[in-house]
Amino acid sequence: MSLHPSLIEPVPEQTAQIAHAAFPKGSPYLTLRNELDTLNRDDGFPTLVPD
Repeated sequence: MSLHPSLIEPVPEQTAQIAHAAFPKGSPYLTLRNELDTLNRDDGFPTLVPD
């Protein structure tokens, strides 16, 4: 098995609008995505994966 680095794509505007309409008081998952965004990018862990 091989893992390849990839960036997390931004959430499309319409998807964000629908999510916020569905959860007007917020959701732990929406908060997690909004706050952490790309905190754990693949390039931050090069020593954990052998070449």
